Amino acid sequence: MKWLKAAAEEIISGASRAIETLDPESVEKLIEMLVNSKNKKIFVIGMGRSGFVGRSFALRLMNLGLNVYFIGETITPAAEEGDLVIAISGTGETKMVVTASMAAKEIGAKVAAITSYEKSSLGKIADHVVCIGGRTKTGWPKEEDYMARQIIGEKESITPLGSMFENNCMIFLDSLVVELMYALKKTEKELKAKHATIE
Repeated sequence: MKWLKAAAEEIISGASRAIETLDPESVEKLIEMLVNSKNKKIFVIGMGRSGFVGRSFALRLMNLGLNVYFIGETITPAAEEGDLVIAISGTGETKMVVTASMAAKEIGAKVAAITSYEKSSLGKIADHVVCIGGRTKTGWPKEEDYMARQIIGEKESITPLGSMFENNCMIFLDSLVVELMYALKKTEKELKAKHATIE
């Protein structure tokens, strides 16, 4: 139980820090992009645990009445100019996510990245970036950043791999749904009406 409690405390405090350090303008811009895409297609992509987070977010966007798809599913249609891609990668270097984002840009779709590293490959491709704090499975992108980590006092997390980013991202996106409910003037009753009924 010692490690469980320590990990839980770290996860909770890490999530609180991540939300406190969000850039309000970047969050408002993401909300604006999503609201403006209500008559277009929205695509979500993420791999591994980031993919699970992405699927959860896509479900809520569907509940909000948006036309949303998760990239990689067999029923996902082709993207078109003006569509929106939400790309989730803690490192910003996940190959499938970066490649899909590049393809989206080539056809004129917009890309919004959710990552811990604004200057990553994904961050450079994206039209907009929301930075979410949290340790990723590869740590900082470069070994030379070790000294920077020491100077600012960032220590290694006891939670494994990319857990902190994914947990923080899940909390951020679930909270974002509440903002979107108000922006789109949707009630919980309306969301429930679009929830699964054949189970």
